[in-house]
Amino acid sequence: MRKTNSYLDLVLNPFNLFRTKKILNINPTIIPQRAEPEETSLYVYDYDAESVHEERLNSVSDCFTYKHSARVTWINVDGLRRTDIETICNHYKIHPLVQEDILSVGQRPKVDEIDDVMFCLLNMLYFNEKESTVEVEQISIVLGEKFVLSFQEDASRDVFNPLRDKIQFHQNKVRQSGTDYLFYTLIDLIVDSYFLVMEKLSDKIEMLEEDIVRNPNKKTLGRINQLRKEMIVLKRNVAPVRDMVAGILRSESHLLEERTERYFKDVYDHIIQANELAENYRDMMMNMHDLYLSNVNLKMNEVMKVMAIVTCLLAPATVIGGIFGMNFESIPWLHNPYGFFIAMALMLLIPVAMIYIFKKRGWF
Repeated sequence: MRKTNSYLDLVLNPFNLFRTKKILNINPTIIPQRAEPEETSLYVYDYDAESVHEERLNSVSDCFTYKHSARVTWINVDGLRRTDIETICNHYKIHPLVQEDILSVGQRPKVDEIDDVMFCLLNMLYFNEKESTVEVEQISIVLGEKFVLSFQEDASRDVFNPLRDKIQFHQNKVRQSGTDYLFYTLIDLIVDSYFLVMEKLSDKIEMLEEDIVRNPNKKTLGRINQLRKEMIVLKRNVAPVRDMVAGILRSESHLLEERTERYFKDVYDHIIQANELAENYRDMMMNMHDLYLSNVNLKMNEVMKVMAIVTCLLAPATVIGGIFGMNFESIPWLHNPYGFFIAMALMLLIPVAMIYIFKKRGWF
């Protein structure tokens, strides 16, 4: 992975072509090789309305005992190792196609129903303050009869901590409901995290707009280009989630209770709003690019206007000096003792009169 200082990188490479290649070079026909993580963690939450059991498992096989639990079981896997994923999925009888999707890279958000399980894949988004980039982490969630499996790429961060806290409270809605409500909560937390990323981007856009108005330069154009790329990442990951949630709402799976449908409608409303905000931000970036070009042209026009005025003011002196510098024997006032002073006075008075006329006409 390429690591550089963000400021130095922006100076040396203001248009960040490396980022462009990373964003646009996606070929679904090529099977990417996922690197094995150095660290993995496996947590299980087994709960009902009365009690909750939380445990960090030492091995994949330790989760097998929860398959036949009468309570709701949430197994969260951080760090995707092929052998671990295949072992868990085979034990819970999850189709091999779903296993391939879990281990895939760069998948489009989607929802599938295969062999009495519902599988959805979407991306969690994080904003890297140091690099000013939107980072993507693929999340896979499998809903079964009495279990929910979630698979994350990064073991060091996620957005599920609020859910973990809720599970600890006896009177919480999560504890009073089934696996479908847990499934909804996981998706809802991911969708809500999109707004946090968009708030960060909004701050960057606001600061950039101020810089464009005050002092547009090549570095500013580079920042515009960088933010436009991050908008591509945001739009690419937010827009398909709308179709994913709509697919869940259209589903007639027995795994989803009718009373949970209203909650997914709320998620659908949120993702519609997030998608509209992403569209607005993209339009703002286009307008900001036009504003940058307008300000640059305005600045150039101001420079050209000053240069034109200076040229006009020097023109009388040039004409007067040229006339009296001609090599003729008979030139009026050529031998006048005050001729030099008269010529200098004309060279000064005429530009002053011109400045007065220009100012009166509002030319500057």
